[in-house]
Amino acid sequence: MKRFTGIISLALVLSIFAFTASFAQDGAHTYIYNGVERSYYYYEPDTMMGQRPLILLLHGYGGSATDYCPRMVQTALDNGFAICVPQGAKDPEGEPSWNVGYPFQQGWEMDDVDFLCELASSLAGEHNLNRNDIFVTGMSNGGEMSYLLAHQKPDFFAAFAPIAGLTMQWMKDSLTINKAVSLMEVHGTSDTVSMWEGDPENTGGWGAYLSVPEAVRRFADKAACREEKVKELPGSILLHEFINPETDVEVLLYEVKGGVHGWALDRLDTPSEIMAFFKRHLR
Repeated sequence: MKRFTGIISLALVLSIFAFTASFAQDGAHTYIYNGVERSYYYYEPDTMMGQRPLILLLHGYGGSATDYCPRMVQTALDNGFAICVPQGAKDPEGEPSWNVGYPFQQGWEMDDVDFLCELASSLAGEHNLNRNDIFVTGMSNGGEMSYLLAHQKPDFFAAFAPIAGLTMQWMKDSLTINKAVSLMEVHGTSDTVSMWEGDPENTGGWGAYLSVPEAVRRFADKAACREEKVKELPGSILLHEFINPETDVEVLLYEVKGGVHGWALDRLDTPSEIMAFFKRHLR
């Protein structure tokens, strides 16, 4: 499963603490969805005004919404966005996750597409947020959920930013990309969990999935982005920009050379890249 261990430096711990302390959590909120109690954290800027944009931030498989990705939360707040970090429900394996159709999730009736849209709509009404400016990002399993939402809810969300995410083969086989959407992906080429080259034979147990370039290009093709520009960024990163000069739809792929599974924070200010992307697609 998509879990990781490692040694965290004191400097990184202090950095994370600093971000966390600046928007201390006041406890999880609850939302009843189809009779099931779901939890989430919600943050808004100190200078909150009406009609702010909203970001949904989705954790990975087996993860927790508690103190999840504080740099992303803080960056959203610094840019005047409200942000919600929902908690995934426990799947048939007993792990908190988003239902994206992994083989071991078969028979699980949790409809996370509907849940996330319903939760976002509820928050927009309760906090006077702009329903036209709802965005979603997430890493790993949260990235897969972002892709699923891009397939099924292109009108509900203003833009999508999967990080180390995958398009499952069943999504390509069963779902149609009905509308051109703006989407950005950040992915390491040495990711051994969500493999850059794909896994058509399901060797990893997550189910068959497309290669990352193919997954992103499907959205570029839908948007008729026939021109590709490649920029070299610091940290051995290639930015692939798929462009259609006749529209404002934008499809981006950050290819992190030798990068592993995660947010690529050691190589890229991923939260700032996401925020700049989302701000360009405010409706």
